[in-house]
Amino acid sequence: MDEKRRHRLGIALAVAALTLYAWPGTRVTVEVSSAQADVGEVRTLIPGGQAVGVALRTQGVLVVSRASRQEIRTPLRVGDVILSVQGERVDSAQELARRVSALGRDSVELSVLRGGKEITLQAAAPVSETDGRRRLGVWVRDSTAGVGTLSYIDPQTQAYGALGHAIVDGDTGEMLSVLDGAIMQARVVGVTKGESGRAGELRGSFLKENQQIGTLSHNCAYGIYGTIDVQPQTLLYPQGLPVGGRAYAHPGKATILSTVDEDGPREYSVEILRCFAQDKPSQKGMILRVTDQRLLQKTGGIVQGMSGSPIIQDGRIIGAVTHVYLSDSTQGYGMYIEWMLEQSDGMASRQTAA
Repeated sequence: MDEKRRHRLGIALAVAALTLYAWPGTRVTVEVSSAQADVGEVRTLIPGGQAVGVALRTQGVLVVSRASRQEIRTPLRVGDVILSVQGERVDSAQELARRVSALGRDSVELSVLRGGKEITLQAAAPVSETDGRRRLGVWVRDSTAGVGTLSYIDPQTQAYGALGHAIVDGDTGEMLSVLDGAIMQARVVGVTKGESGRAGELRGSFLKENQQIGTLSHNCAYGIYGTIDVQPQTLLYPQGLPVGGRAYAHPGKATILSTVDEDGPREYSVEILRCFAQDKPSQKGMILRVTDQRLLQKTGGIVQGMSGSPIIQDGRIIGAVTHVYLSDSTQGYGMYIEWMLEQSDGMASRQTAA
C-alpha cells in the first residue's frame, strides 16, 4: 500500500470514529490530524437544562428496613425486591399488605429479587397484636420522587436523557427498577449552597403543579430515559446543537445549561480541567470547574439537582454533569454524551421492535 493511500485510510478511520452517532443534519468540515475531512451529516440534539420533577413507581416492592421489634424473624434483607406472594405479582406496598393478610397463613412464599437474581423464600407472617393484620416484619417502599435536570431531547425520536446517574433508594442505596414513571415540569424554589464536606441541593416543586411532560421507562447507572410528550418552552437552543463525541472534548472553556432559580435555564461558564480516555461507559469522563460568578454566588458551584446539566464546548453538546466534589463544590465530574445516547437509542430500538 503506497503512502498516499495509507494517509487517506487513516483519515477515513478517524472520521468514522468521530461520526459514530451520525444523524441527518448539516454537513460540516472537521479538522482531523491537521487535515480537513468532510464528515458528512452530523447528528443534532436539543440540549435541555430545565429542572424536572421525577416520579417513579418501582417494579415490585423494595425492602428498606426491618421492623425494630424482633418477634418476627424474617429471611428478607434490606435491598430485597418482593415480586410476588404465593405466585401473585405485587407492585405496591398496599397490595403486598393486602395479599399477605388475606391469605390467612402463618407462612407465605415470596419471590424476591436479590443481587440481580430471582429467588424463592418462605417468610413468617404472624398476626400483629396491634391491629390483627398479618405482617412480614419489614418496611417497604414502592415509589420515589425528586428533582433533576433534563440533558437532551432527540428531535428525531423525542427520546430524552436526564440526570446522568441512576435514581437510587435513599435508605438502601439500591438502584430502583421502573414499573412506570414520569418527568414533570418543575420550579426551583430554593437553593442550599454547597460547602466543603457537604453537597448543596436545589429545592424544587412539581407534584403540586402535576404537569407531566414525558414518560420514564428506563433507570440505569447512566441516567433516566423516556419519551418527551410536551416539549419545554424554555429551550435555549430550540434548533439544537451538533453532538460532539468524546474525541471532541478537551481541556478548556465550556458552558453548562442549568436551572437554579425561578428564571429557568441559563448558560454558565465552566472550565474542563481533564478529559479521560474511555472505551466503555462511565459516569466520570471529565473533570470540570465552575468559573461563572453568577452560579458561584447562587449555589457555590455544583449542587444536587444539577445532575444532567448539558455540557457544551465549541458549539457542540459533549456531555452532562454527574457528580460534585464533596471537598470542593466548584468542581465535579461530567459524562460523555455518547454514553447517554447509547441508553436512549437502545430504549428507542427496543420500543420499535416491540
